[in-house]
Amino acid sequence: MTESDYSRDDDSHPKRHTKTHHHSLPPAKTTPFSFLSRLWLGLNRDNFWLLSFLLLALLFFIIGLVAPLFAMLRLSLLNTDGDFIGLANFIHYLEMPDRITSVLNTLGIGVSVTLLVGFVAFTFAYALTRTCMPLRGLFKTIGILPILMPSLLSAISLVYWFGNQGVVNSLLFGESIYGPIGIILGLSFWCFPHALMVLCTAFSSSDARLYEAAKVLKCSATTTFFKVTLPGVKYGLISALIAVFTLAVCDFGVAKVIGGQFNVLATDIYQQVIGQQNFAMGAVTSLLLLLPAVGTFALDYVLRRRLQEQSSVRAVPYQPQPRLLVDILAFIWCGGWALLILAMVGMAVYGSLVSFWPYNLTLTFSNYNFSDNSVFGWLPFINSLKVSFGAALFGTALIFLFAYAAEKGRSSDKLRNAVQMLAMLSMAVPGLVLGLGYIFFFNQTWNPLNTLYGTFIILALCCIAHYYTVGHMTAINALKQMPRELEQVAISLNIPLYKAFIKISLPVCMPAILDIFIYLFVNTMTTTSAVIFLYNSDTILASISVLNMDESGNTAPAAAMACMILFTSIIVKLLQVWLSKKLLNNTQRWRNER
Repeated sequence: MTESDYSRDDDSHPKRHTKTHHHSLPPAKTTPFSFLSRLWLGLNRDNFWLLSFLLLALLFFIIGLVAPLFAMLRLSLLNTDGDFIGLANFIHYLEMPDRITSVLNTLGIGVSVTLLVGFVAFTFAYALTRTCMPLRGLFKTIGILPILMPSLLSAISLVYWFGNQGVVNSLLFGESIYGPIGIILGLSFWCFPHALMVLCTAFSSSDARLYEAAKVLKCSATTTFFKVTLPGVKYGLISALIAVFTLAVCDFGVAKVIGGQFNVLATDIYQQVIGQQNFAMGAVTSLLLLLPAVGTFALDYVLRRRLQEQSSVRAVPYQPQPRLLVDILAFIWCGGWALLILAMVGMAVYGSLVSFWPYNLTLTFSNYNFSDNSVFGWLPFINSLKVSFGAALFGTALIFLFAYAAEKGRSSDKLRNAVQMLAMLSMAVPGLVLGLGYIFFFNQTWNPLNTLYGTFIILALCCIAHYYTVGHMTAINALKQMPRELEQVAISLNIPLYKAFIKISLPVCMPAILDIFIYLFVNTMTTTSAVIFLYNSDTILASISVLNMDESGNTAPAAAMACMILFTSIIVKLLQVWLSKKLLNNTQRWRNER
């Protein structure tokens, strides 16, 4: 061994003590520029780009989320003359009896939909993941189908089924579908797939070793369910209930189409802004709607962190065993709900093909001739394609780049934490509230960005900011699953960051990137609340056209336009599945070779 070999040895080697002398160093002096010095010294080429993307992400959230909400909060504290009046608007709102009724109606609808959807989605997901019933894949596909359509379509379908001229309106026993019954049914249909996906994921992550232990201990099926199954999915169940409650209280489309005289906070906001031009009171109502959403978001955030801690231990996937009676009952249960979902979708499609409901039931495609049924013709549908594709393309790029910088950047932990917090916060802001905030922020003469108001850019920006959280979480999870060996090899070979990003991160995370793209595209196509205040005659979207045609009494053309949104979403989803099979075989080969 050489002397250099001994110098690299541990402290117990005798020659190290004979050759090395330790001297205590004086403590480093802190200066006002110490932080900047450390930051500058740590900024090599790669860290510079990561820090730049973090700063760009912070700017994006300030413009797309924080500033609009602050502008709305500011307006809620002013009177019609622009003078500061504090909480007077809130006090005046709460003193109005009909407004208190709207608050109670909103909470009642939210709780009712949450309980109904929670029970059906839980049992449906249990049947899909805990039984060996046939057609499980088909039932899951049908269960997720409503997520590809606007919420307005469920309300229109309910009108055809249970309206005054509905097919089976007698099943309501004299009650009207225009009110809380219609809102609850329409929202339950639309919220069901969101809860189903969360619960299927929760059930799929259960540990089979716990069931083996219960079997060894000779526990009954009931005991196993309450001691093993339910505790294992409790965080997923609560998260699904929170998601459904948030969607139910914040949705605008169903209540607008089928709510009748039953007021909720979402329709109150629309009436205050569009009907009465009372922007201050609209801001007050929006902030009240924001409170339950923020509260449920905070609870869901805590639960997600606990769920991540719980799933840190590697679990053995559970494989259900055939049980004839249970499988038959599960098939009947899921088959019944699948038929109801298909009946809702089928009635909407059938209504769009009827000449004149219910007097002339001859099938025709004349309702799809939007040039004769709407002053805007096919323009809204074309605009929706443009905005959805733009939001999906640029939104996916921004989300993945920002998530990459937040996950890989190490130059500033405080900046990374701020970006992560803002990325999660966008989930708590209802689309109706965010869209209204965009009016108060962008439609100001002092704002240099006011030229964006009424353009496709602001519509796409609002949709990206509104649906940012899910895409960000998808990208972060994909980046965390990357093998560290790939990055270590890139570092050892001194490969620049951009090359490692293009050659490693993009191919490995391609499934997640496609998921983010399709998520943004479908939600931008189907959303109503996020864009209801931001369009003009040149930028009107298909979902807004559905609402306008339904308000004018053209229910069949409205159903036709909503069906066009559904068909487009299905086609894009099928293209994603095809691309996943064709393009991802090479990039994902490492997953099967690990």
